[in-house]
Amino acid sequence: MLPPELPPLPALTRAEGQLVDSYLEVLDLLGRINPARARDTYGGLRAAQALVGRAAALRDALAVMHERGEREVHADVLARALRVLDGERRASRVTLPPERPD
Repeated sequence: MLPPELPPLPALTRAEGQLVDSYLEVLDLLGRINPARARDTYGGLRAAQALVGRAAALRDALAVMHERGEREVHADVLARALRVLDGERRASRVTLPPERPD
């Protein structure tokens, strides 16, 4: 049985696509660093080291958008793209896990 088909990704400029991709990569790394969810220090260390480069890519995507005159962030469109790319699950790893009853 095939998994359900995802909704189509909304049309994005190349810079918007890079913004979304870089943002999700930063989220993934922050999720790996999150001390409330981490399993070991080495994985968190590696993710923290990679975070520097991904944050720079995120900055660069925003700089390109600004330089090209893309002054507005179309939040509704970008939110749809983030949802299609599993952004809600990925963002949830950055938050605290639910408290366990004792």
